[in-house]
Amino acid sequence: MRIGRAAGILLHPTSLPGRFGIGDLGPAANDFVEWLSDAHQSLWQILPLGPTSYGNSPYASLSAFAGNTFLISPKKLVDDGLLDKNELDDAPEFPLDKVDYGKVFDWKTRLYAKAYRGYRSRDQSKLQSEFEEFCSEKGSWLDDYALFLALKQTQGGRPWFEWPIKFKLRDERTISIAVAQLAPIIDEQKFYQFLFFRQWNALKTYANERGLKIIGDIPIFVALDSADVWSRPEQFKLNGDGSPKVVAGVPPDFFSKTGQLWGNPIYDWQAMQRDGFGWWIARFRHALKLTDIVRVDHFRGFAAAWEVPGKDKTAEHGEWVKVPGHALFSEVERRFGKLPVVAEDLGVMTPEVETLRDSFDFPGMRILEYAFSGDAKNRDLPHNYVPNTAAYVGTHDNDTAVGWWNSIGENEREYCLKYIAAADAEINWQLIRLLYSSVADVAIVQMQDVLGLGSDARMNTPATENGNWEWRLTEGSLTDVAAARLKELSLIYGRV
Repeated sequence: MRIGRAAGILLHPTSLPGRFGIGDLGPAANDFVEWLSDAHQSLWQILPLGPTSYGNSPYASLSAFAGNTFLISPKKLVDDGLLDKNELDDAPEFPLDKVDYGKVFDWKTRLYAKAYRGYRSRDQSKLQSEFEEFCSEKGSWLDDYALFLALKQTQGGRPWFEWPIKFKLRDERTISIAVAQLAPIIDEQKFYQFLFFRQWNALKTYANERGLKIIGDIPIFVALDSADVWSRPEQFKLNGDGSPKVVAGVPPDFFSKTGQLWGNPIYDWQAMQRDGFGWWIARFRHALKLTDIVRVDHFRGFAAAWEVPGKDKTAEHGEWVKVPGHALFSEVERRFGKLPVVAEDLGVMTPEVETLRDSFDFPGMRILEYAFSGDAKNRDLPHNYVPNTAAYVGTHDNDTAVGWWNSIGENEREYCLKYIAAADAEINWQLIRLLYSSVADVAIVQMQDVLGLGSDARMNTPATENGNWEWRLTEGSLTDVAAARLKELSLIYGRV
C-alpha cells in the first residue's frame, strides 16, 4: 500500500520531555503533536510500545500485545481523579536529558499502586464500566499477560523458564489455583494496561485529528521471556522442558566472524500455518488499531530465518530455514485489505526477500548514512531510490547525523560533500534537505538530527548493553525556528 509523499519525525515517546523521569502520554506528547503539525509533518514514527525488561529495549518486550505502562502520564491520572495533585510532589529529582530506568521503576510502581487504590476506593462508575469493557475486548491476550506478571512477582522476577515446572509448563490445576489466589494482583495489572491504552488511544486520536499518522513497529521475533512464549508454547520450536530448540540470529559476516546470536525463539511456522496464522492475524489486528502504518522489523526473516541450535554460544552453526511469508501476508491481506506496511529491508537482501516485499507493494527502506562509503551504484544514494521507499538520514540504530559526520573517514566525507554540492556547515540540515528532495515517498528524520545533536544523543548502539534507549528531549528544544525550517522544506519538495 503506497503511503504517498510525506515527511515525518522519528521520536519514541520515552524521549519526550517532562519532570517525571521518562517521556509519557500526557501534555508533552500533545505539545509534540502540535509542533509536528506546525512543522507541516504528516508522520510520527515511534518504536515498539511494549513493556520492556532487562536492558530496557523496546525490541525485547514481555508481550507482543501489552503496552509499556511507564508511559502512563501521572498528570492524566490526576485528571481522572485517581490521584490527588499533591501525590506527584514526591517525584524524585530525575535527570532531565535521559531516562534513569531504575529510578523511574521505583517511583512509578509506587505511584501506580496509589492510583489503583484510588480507583478501588472512590466512586469511579464510568471508569469501571470502561475498564470492564476493555478487559472483555482484550481478554485473548490480557488474561495471560496479567497472570504472567502476577506469577513473575511470586517468583522474584525470574524468567518463566526458571519457574517451578508446574508453573513453567502451565499445569492446568496449578494455573487454575494461581488465577484464584492472585486475583487482586491480576486485576491490578489489567488496570494498568487499561490506563495505558486509554491514554494512548486519546493521543492517537489527537494526532489523527491534526492530520498526523503514526508509524508503529512490529519486531519480527518475541523475547523468550514473554507472555506469548509462555502461554502459547505450541507456536514456537521448543523442547519439552520449554527451552528453545533453535534461536534466532544472523550468520558470520565481514563485521562478525561468529555472527550475531539474538537468542529469540523461532516460530513453528508449520503449526502457525495449520491454524491459519491465528496469532499473527491477532497481532496485525492489534498493531493496525494501535498505529496507522506498521514498520515490520527484520523483514528478511519472513523469507528465511537463520536458525541456531538452542544450546550454541555463537551463531556460527546455524542454517537458513524457509518461512511461509507469502502465505502469511496473503492471509493478513485477505483479512484486512492492502496493508500499510513499511518493510525494514536493510542489509544484504536476497531476490526472494525483494520478491516478497514487491509482491505486496511494501515500501522498503534507505539510509543516507550508508550512502557515501561506496560508489555511484550504492542503493542508499538518492539517485538510486524508487518512489515506493521510506528514506531516512538514520534510524534509532544509527549514530546521529552530526555524530556520523564526525566519525567517518576523509574519503567518505569528500564524496558526501561533492554529492550534496555544499559545504559541511550544518551537515544535519544538508542531509535533511537531500532526503526531502529525493523521489522517496516517505522521508523520516530523527528528532536528534533536527536539533543537530552529537553522538551523546544516540538512541541505541547495537551489540552494546549499557546506555541505550535513554536519550530525552529537554524542555524548550522544540523551537519555532526548527519547525519553520521543516515546514519550508516540506513546501518546497511537496511533502505537505
